[in-house]
Amino acid sequence: MRLPKLFTHHPFFIRLLHWEYWSFTAVYGWIYPVFALLCVRAGGKFFFTAANPTIQYGGFLMEPKQEIYPLLPAGYYPLFFHVPVHTPFVQIEQMLQQHQFNFPLIAKPVIGMQGKAVKKINTKEELQSYASICTVDFMIQELSPYTKEVGIFYYRIPGEAKGHITGIVAKEPMTVVGDGVSSLYELILNVPRYILQMDALKHMYGSDILQVLKKGEVKVLAPYGNHARGSKFVDWTVKVDATFVASIDAVCQQIDGFYYGRLDVMYNDWDDLRQGNNFHIIELNGAGSDPTHMYDPKHSLFFAWKEIIRHWFILWRISKRNHAKGHGYMTLKEGVAMFKRNAAHVQKLDALALKL
Repeated sequence: MRLPKLFTHHPFFIRLLHWEYWSFTAVYGWIYPVFALLCVRAGGKFFFTAANPTIQYGGFLMEPKQEIYPLLPAGYYPLFFHVPVHTPFVQIEQMLQQHQFNFPLIAKPVIGMQGKAVKKINTKEELQSYASICTVDFMIQELSPYTKEVGIFYYRIPGEAKGHITGIVAKEPMTVVGDGVSSLYELILNVPRYILQMDALKHMYGSDILQVLKKGEVKVLAPYGNHARGSKFVDWTVKVDATFVASIDAVCQQIDGFYYGRLDVMYNDWDDLRQGNNFHIIELNGAGSDPTHMYDPKHSLFFAWKEIIRHWFILWRISKRNHAKGHGYMTLKEGVAMFKRNAAHVQKLDALALKL
């Protein structure tokens, strides 16, 4: 029996009936005691900072992107430059010329969170508008020529020769297909996942949201592979094989001090990626990484809890090994200060995202 649209297409019920849209606290709150126990086993300290010694806080929170990209092997990421907040636009133009960047580009906060305030910039005027609104340091990055995106969760136990992949997630951006009759707005209303992004899409498209797409016309509503911005996550872990693991491991072992986290990768052809060719790492996330393959709608909350806890224990093992090598843990006082700074920063990002 199919539920009426009152339930399947109302934002409240969409969120209620699908755990993937629940808040961080609602999902993680039930299993916090497990994480607390691991902290106790680490001497009452936040152990995760030792997981990736070359990344600030191990990549758990507040890690600056401009310090992470240089850790990656040359050629494996889109080029970028850092723009301090309140930089005069004439200086930004000079930076563009110096780096020989051409539009379109990507602008995003140096310290990000769930894709907040990330924007594709098509013109100089759009960049000037972004820069005038931005209240945090940001970076301008070349647009990757690749069109498909996956997240790859990788880890390697310090001292061991080979790394492992625990999950792959394919990211399907919000896309609609025209029927020659329905407006863009009406097409969006047909997909419950997209309804949750309606306010943002109205802001993005303005009156163009009423345009009628030609029959068969495909439109990508937002070119961001981010769950919080409407993308559907599909668990591709079944695609993990020895060749793929060896290819990704060969790249990750070139990243100094990186043992645990998720690589967000752009590519065009799966066989190329599987062989370790023709792809870009657009984000490297450390100790704070979610095993995002758990967000596939086919998975239950219990599956998610199992995956989160499994990855916490891997994180603990890695951190313990690195701690034995002299890499310190974060004290409770330092951790509380970090969480406070992060909360203040997220508020800034939320306010900024509403203006873009």
